[in-house]
Amino acid sequence: MILRMTDQTDTTALREKIEAALDVCRPFLHADGGEVEISRICEGGVVELRFHGTCAMCAMSKMTLRAGIERAILRSVPEIRRVESVG
Repeated sequence: MILRMTDQTDTTALREKIEAALDVCRPFLHADGGEVEISRICEGGVVELRFHGTCAMCAMSKMTLRAGIERAILRSVPEIRRVESVG
């Protein structure tokens, strides 16, 4: 289920904070020919991300997700509890 907030600006602000955290990680992904985008923000503080480029097929993408991207998001966006990758 997609996150439903009472104020659209809350959703926009949350997305902006997540994007800012992703921007910290993106140079490392770009260096290897990859990219990441927000697929959706779900209820319960779950963010679903989609990998593109070489990251979409990389065997290390799960480690990148947990050790890099998820840590950056959780540190910067306390409203988020978990980050998942979607196909």
